Amino acid sequence: MPGRIARTRTAVRVADFLATREGKSHLSDYGWAQGMPIVMTQPAESLNDAMGMASIHGRAVLVAMLDQQNEELHMMHVTVPQAALKVTRACADRLTMEEFFERLATELIAEFRVKFWKNTAVAHKIPACPAMQSRTTSPARYPLPERCHAEAPVAAGASQ
Repeated sequence: MPGRIARTRTAVRVADFLATREGKSHLSDYGWAQGMPIVMTQPAESLNDAMGMASIHGRAVLVAMLDQQNEELHMMHVTVPQAALKVTRACADRLTMEEFFERLATELIAEFRVKFWKNTAVAHKIPACPAMQSRTTSPARYPLPERCHAEAPVAAGASQ
């Protein structure tokens, strides 16, 4: 169905994070720019599959994953494969996104290659900040005013 977007819990958390000034500022410090693609992943998803989705965009992307155990939002910046970098051995087919994020937790930045890439890319973990881990959804953060069901008087000179 054209125009339909699947809203996962990860997508909702990313949208809520980007709805804040702190979120935009924090991500821009780590390479994000307005309009940059963000690939939503699941912990058990293979790195190969996630990078396949990233490859569709043909440019640097952010990758987001929601930890199933503690509900923490994890994000990384991934470059396009670079011909200038030494070609590394392809990551194992069974490497999951959860495992790759764990690797970045200790290394912070990693050169890597998936099986269908000719060249090596670079991923760097975006450190968490309080706004990133907030579980407050946008309706709670930006409540709409209560509607008054009684008809308001029409101002003088205004037409209905």
